[in-house]
Amino acid sequence: MNIIELPVEFMYEGQPFYLYPSLIAADNELILVDTGYPGFLPLIENAIEQKGYDLRQLKYIVITHYDDDHIGALQDFKEKYPWVTVISSQREAVYISGEVKSERLVQAEALLEQMPDEQKAFGQSFVELLTSLRHIPVDQTVTDGEWLFGGTCKIVATPGHTSGHISLHFPELDSVITGDAAYIEDNGTELLVANPKYCLDLPQAEQSLELLKNLKAKHYYCYHGGSLHI
Repeated sequence: MNIIELPVEFMYEGQPFYLYPSLIAADNELILVDTGYPGFLPLIENAIEQKGYDLRQLKYIVITHYDDDHIGALQDFKEKYPWVTVISSQREAVYISGEVKSERLVQAEALLEQMPDEQKAFGQSFVELLTSLRHIPVDQTVTDGEWLFGGTCKIVATPGHTSGHISLHFPELDSVITGDAAYIEDNGTELLVANPKYCLDLPQAEQSLELLKNLKAKHYYCYHGGSLHI
């Protein structure tokens, strides 16, 4: 088993940015963790192919939580690779499927009402983006402490950024895929709370970050900022 960082470059307001989905290669099967913004399918496919892997071996997609930059291309993946099993926490599954309005959309709508007039256009565009996200059923839900992929991956509940956020711990690889439970600043050497301003429960997010740090892994793969190798 191997964890592969997938640097996905995109442009925003004329500046280059990166997301870092993770790919897990094991026994001729591929597992993708998170799917980027809407329209990111070809970008992630290209990143996987550049690492020398065949997308026909893609078997699972794990969604750490419901946010536009994590589930945006999920339906595109499911349409192109219909045999893929989509996995998330039980809490996030109802948002991913569209059964319940997502916490992030509820938050965005509430913030929009409080924004000064000069910021309302941005707030409204974000609400519209979240509203436009396409939903699909989750095939398999997981809970804290559950083991996946032949007992190699332990689900770690890391709420705070969202209430159902999960991270993935691989003890044999001494590695953790953090999703948005942690991030690394440019050229940084420390795990930090990702987007604290938008955490749904900041004290809980801080507790989840400490939980991940206390795993004392040698390798942390963060969706924002890349990987930290200790």
